[in-house]
Amino acid sequence: MLTFVGLGLYDDRSVTVAGRDAIRDADRVFAEFYTSRLVGTDLETLESTLDTTIEVRDRAGIEQDPEPILSAAADRNVVFCTAGDTMVSTTHADLRLRAENRGIETRIVHGTTAQTAAGSLTGLQNYRFGKATTLPFEDAHGGDGVPDSVVATIEDNRDRDLHTLVYLDIKVDDPHWDDSDDTYMTADAAASLLSEPFPDTLGVVVARAGSPDPLVAADTLEDLATRTFGDPLHLLVVPGSLHPLERDALTAFAGAPIE
Repeated sequence: MLTFVGLGLYDDRSVTVAGRDAIRDADRVFAEFYTSRLVGTDLETLESTLDTTIEVRDRAGIEQDPEPILSAAADRNVVFCTAGDTMVSTTHADLRLRAENRGIETRIVHGTTAQTAAGSLTGLQNYRFGKATTLPFEDAHGGDGVPDSVVATIEDNRDRDLHTLVYLDIKVDDPHWDDSDDTYMTADAAASLLSEPFPDTLGVVVARAGSPDPLVAADTLEDLATRTFGDPLHLLVVPGSLHPLERDALTAFAGAPIE
């Protein structure tokens, strides 16, 4: 049995009771933290809270060499953990398909997703979000500014009056917990990049979703680029047209200018 468990958004307490129970009942527990991170905790604390030993795998250890996970799951109870909700990344879907193709039973224990948290915190209606996109660091995509694919996604969503959730890049090749200052793209850096292709455009920052002190801020991208939003993780939403209730929510909860 291979059980995929989403650990939630922030720290060692974000996992559901069902996820915690699955982890504690497992013979072996694997995890990856390169697609996202639990920035409110560290590996030692996570293992202590969940009363287990977690075998952290890097990108190559999941995508190129999943054999240790699959072999263990063939005859034992194995859990594979990710931050947020599992199956959001194609990496996780691929691992599940590999298990199914080998006759290994799989199941999923969900965690909170960044997209649903962004909708809840901002008051933007969940069914009005279009395709999401990821904004990479400039040196990660070999060019300057915003990749054409990111611009196209936002433009297509706005043409249909849909909101765009913009995930912000994480610099990580191997899982580790000693982060440099530029490990995480910040919302002000993202707003600065996006303000060039989208001048005079409303943006909404969501910082530390799932933590005790989340922050939501709405303003033009140019203005957001001049502010700081504290510790990671950050997200940025570029809204489409706003329903009156969404306008009221952004004014009340995110400090959006009335105009």
